[in-house]
Amino acid sequence: MASSPYPTRTYLPGQFVVSAGSILFRRGPESRKLQICVLYHTIKDEWLLPKGRKDCGESMETTAIRETYEETGYKCKLLPCNMPTRAPAHGVHTKDMVREASQITEPIAITVRDQGLDGVKIISWYISEVDGDGLKVEGTQMDTENFESRFIDAEEAVRTLTFKGDQDIARKALEIVRCSGTI
Repeated sequence: MASSPYPTRTYLPGQFVVSAGSILFRRGPESRKLQICVLYHTIKDEWLLPKGRKDCGESMETTAIRETYEETGYKCKLLPCNMPTRAPAHGVHTKDMVREASQITEPIAITVRDQGLDGVKIISWYISEVDGDGLKVEGTQMDTENFESRFIDAEEAVRTLTFKGDQDIARKALEIVRCSGTI
């Protein structure tokens, strides 16, 4: 029996959880400066990005939008941006290589978090923007969630995040959004 020449690790049902989240952008109402929505976890005293578990039968994109809305209270949609990707254009069969794609809503990052005996958590990260009237809806969090959401000027939001991994993801999202000029 042959083995893959690449280091491979397989996780079976119950050994992984799949999650998605987003970096939520808007233009400040008065300043028109680019802002990112961050979550303050009131019990753990941590600044985070919105994310959560995928429901059965739900797409990753839908999970990212739903979780962002539930945890922040802001309706959102994925923001098409220009970015590098290894995904081919729809219906095009090409060699696996990095290409620059225009106006796509693919994940900008994947986090694989080792959770010890509980397996791994796989998080797909997307870029989103506020949708609709931009007003915050209260009461969208689950009873077990203790978040306060705040829009902060983008550069400050990146620095405010507690964990380096979140900072790196938010910094990359900000770079992509600024280069795309879509918001």
